[in-house]
Amino acid sequence: MTAPSRSVVGGSTGRLVAALLTAATVWVGLYALNEVAWDTVMGDWLGLDLSHRVVDAVHFFLYDVTKILLLLVGMIFVIGLLRTTLRPERVRAFLEGKPLWLSLGMAAVLGAVTPFCSCSSIPLFIGFVAAGVPLGVTFAFLIASPLVNEVAVVMLADLFGWQLTGAYVGAGLGIAVVVGWIFSRLHLERWVEDFVFAAPVAKLGADGHRPTLGERVEAALEETRDIVGRVWKWVIVGVAVGAGVHGWVPTEFFATYAGPDNPFAVVVATVVGVPLYSNAAGVIPIAEALWAKGMATGTVMAFMMGTVALSIPEAVLLRRVLKPPLLALFFGTVTVAIIAVGLVFNIVF
Repeated sequence: MTAPSRSVVGGSTGRLVAALLTAATVWVGLYALNEVAWDTVMGDWLGLDLSHRVVDAVHFFLYDVTKILLLLVGMIFVIGLLRTTLRPERVRAFLEGKPLWLSLGMAAVLGAVTPFCSCSSIPLFIGFVAAGVPLGVTFAFLIASPLVNEVAVVMLADLFGWQLTGAYVGAGLGIAVVVGWIFSRLHLERWVEDFVFAAPVAKLGADGHRPTLGERVEAALEETRDIVGRVWKWVIVGVAVGAGVHGWVPTEFFATYAGPDNPFAVVVATVVGVPLYSNAAGVIPIAEALWAKGMATGTVMAFMMGTVALSIPEAVLLRRVLKPPLLALFFGTVTVAIIAVGLVFNIVF
């Protein structure tokens, strides 16, 4: 193996690599310190009571907007940079060589090990779609990511036991795979916004030219600016809506209309849970409280799944990527699947 030339190691490429490593370090630091920073600013510097509902909503808004924008910038850039090396045709060829169930299962497992809420997983969803990953496989990731993660598994096991936890994980992965399989049969690409497929990275190297690192970085930056420029306003709008309902659960409503005596309790719990916005760690203690008040197990699980898998902020963000028919189909199909899981859980448990 020959040694790299001096121009590659010590020239502009070396400086570019150093700049990328510096930017990555800064990004990781900002992401890691995001929540701590807002705690410090609002709690220590301003002396506000973080448990107060209004203060908590503002804190949630600032934290979540920062987190999602960081993920949007970081993930779109990284995926764009990877795509300049790994062409969409290769991604498609890799997936086409696998049975559909295996591709869907791999996507669902990848979603399960990424600890994102319904909005935080959208940057990766956009990147996967733009990279040529089939829509059905990408939706399997989008569904599994908020529904199942290691934090949810540990908390569920502690509160409800391993039997119910295993059933929840299996149901979450099952919903992701089944919905992904259904969508893979419907040829839904026409309902994805055109800009996703016309990204600058997709054009790089189309003429057979092997792009340099500088050209790859430039294309990834251009794609990041393009996509973030289209959706950042909707991140703010979506999270603002989410902040308004964050932590709010109509317990009296559930006691009246979603109790064990109501045959439509699962439907009520799911429909009410969908507009709310929380991750699994935030909703599990609420689910435990509802369960302790006598709500049936399947109804509790349906409420929790509806809350973490779907939300109004997610719909606002996805609308920038998906056309209304596909957005409605996604929300409707996942909602029906969650209701079905809740009904089965009520029978089994």
